[in-house]
Amino acid sequence: MERYPFAYDRSQPFIQQVAEWIADVFYDILPEAGFEVRDEQIYMAFQLERAFAEKQAIFAEAGVGTGKTLVYLLYAICYARYMQKPAVIACADESLIEQLVKPEGDIAKLARHLGMAIDARLGKSPDQYVCLVKLDEARFGYEDVEMYKDLYESLPEFVHTHEALQSFYAYGDRKFYPHLNDEQWNKIGWDAFQDCFVCDKRHRCGQTLSRDHYRRSGDLIICSHDFYMEHVWTYEGRKREGQLPLLPDHCAVVFDEGHLLESAAQKALTYKLKHVVFEELITRLLKGEIRESLAVLIDEAIEQSEAMFGVLERQSREIPGSDRKQIVLSDQLLEEVDRFRSILTAIEEELVFESELYTLNAYHLRIVEEHLEMMQKALSLFGQPESLICWATESVNGLTLVMMPRTVKEVLRERVFSANMPIVFSSATLSVDGSFDFVTDSLGVERYLSFSVASPYEYEHQMEVIAPKWSYRGTFSEKMKTAVKLLEHTEGRALILFPSKDELVRFKREVAYYPECAAMRFWFEGDQEISHLISSFQQDELSVLCAVSLWEGLDVPGPSLSNVIVWSLPWPPQDPVFMAKRQSAASPYEEVDLPYMLLRLKQGIGRLIRSRDDRGLVAILSEELHESPELRAKVMGLLPEAVRLKESLEMV
Repeated sequence: MERYPFAYDRSQPFIQQVAEWIADVFYDILPEAGFEVRDEQIYMAFQLERAFAEKQAIFAEAGVGTGKTLVYLLYAICYARYMQKPAVIACADESLIEQLVKPEGDIAKLARHLGMAIDARLGKSPDQYVCLVKLDEARFGYEDVEMYKDLYESLPEFVHTHEALQSFYAYGDRKFYPHLNDEQWNKIGWDAFQDCFVCDKRHRCGQTLSRDHYRRSGDLIICSHDFYMEHVWTYEGRKREGQLPLLPDHCAVVFDEGHLLESAAQKALTYKLKHVVFEELITRLLKGEIRESLAVLIDEAIEQSEAMFGVLERQSREIPGSDRKQIVLSDQLLEEVDRFRSILTAIEEELVFESELYTLNAYHLRIVEEHLEMMQKALSLFGQPESLICWATESVNGLTLVMMPRTVKEVLRERVFSANMPIVFSSATLSVDGSFDFVTDSLGVERYLSFSVASPYEYEHQMEVIAPKWSYRGTFSEKMKTAVKLLEHTEGRALILFPSKDELVRFKREVAYYPECAAMRFWFEGDQEISHLISSFQQDELSVLCAVSLWEGLDVPGPSLSNVIVWSLPWPPQDPVFMAKRQSAASPYEEVDLPYMLLRLKQGIGRLIRSRDDRGLVAILSEELHESPELRAKVMGLLPEAVRLKESLEMV
């Protein structure tokens, strides 16, 4: 196979030749295969040329139907072959990864119509894989035991033996077990409290084998935002531990749905601390021959950890509609944290002496030291409350303390944007009121290119948008009756977007009492693996998909999605992360709540029309639009040109 899909002239700039070839692809090659020529696509291609030539960050806002994915894929593949390093395509979540590589997806289209062999491999997050340790616990547990035993028996034979693995064999991926609901999966899926470094099953683990596989990609590695930021955050630590970074050295990165990167960065910078996990970690040191002074400090650390978590329990407050508890910072709590940190510092100093005595397992010692360093970094945030976001969650084995920095700008600036490589932010919603400031400010990007192109679709003839007026201020019951009428109108074929899981669960419970919907098949996020649900929805034309996380990226062209019901305006949740953002904003509504809601709503509306042949209806079930003229004007400003906001189904 030729290295490049065009005749490369070494006397001419490489990226210029790529741009010329891409122009030929869009003007000549793809139209011959039945694709239409799109001016917006050509414009985007020439904008990306500069970003790749100058190795700059670029914010590429391109409306639905511009074919932006094909543009950045062509550049990324050619640039990867030129640099002889893979390019990374980071999608918003795992379901979008699957959509990109599905048999009818954009990568497959390019390979087929351009005659290219494209080496694209998935780098999935650890929580998308079965944890063999947790599976052992589940199959000897109390619930769904037979199901977990069957799952264990279905694992490849080499998992149960010690024979050498001759070739890569993919197993353990969440998508291989589509019928497990989220609760069942969480009992066997990897989580942050699993210590893979000392696991005797890690070399048989599907996650480990997959990581070895995708690292060898020649063209593209496709992962989630979360996974990419986890790579960035753990890069130095893994090198110190003698581990390979999560991703190999790469030449470029594309953040698809790039407006969501900040939340992924915050999630990657999050540290979770649980007393039982800390106790298990620190007592590993007692298994070796250690001095009495260190043994005493370990006992003190365990006691202080218990005392600190006791205060945390008393200082935690329920947040309505959230599984996160707000932590009220008090002098007593800060004193307990300081005392705990002092003991950890003393242990770290003692470990310096212990390492010179060579009485402890060097590998275990290094792991403990790394964990203690991470704990110190996280707990140090309590010394600067203005820089800290923290909350607590409940579980069967105690409280979990979650800590994250209030801003991720510094980390992103140092570890992502300082890299000398092209960085593409791609989305249909990167700007608010024509400005990129909301996204660029949140990410700390100071030097960047940007452009915006509209969708080529004729929305005036393809889309109807209604915001029904209410007789009783849009109660849940009133919304249910309206939603049922909308579902009857399109005979299913609908996506219902909920702003929270609680509302989805309530809808799921209530819709069973409406005989009008008895013949409709409903798919609910959380009941099965998400990409399986999407596929089922697309294939079952008269069905209804109910989701919380599919405001972005869902691509279902055709009649299966003819109706998008927005259950309520997607305001940011009342959780510690957004509470902290509001506290640091001069005008929380204008700077935090409104831009977030408008971007998310625009994305939700964008799920409807995915091709020139699509037709359909968007319904926004909101009383606020009828109470606030200013808010109504903002929402109307999101709609495509010539599309008007109507107030009843009869007007459609």
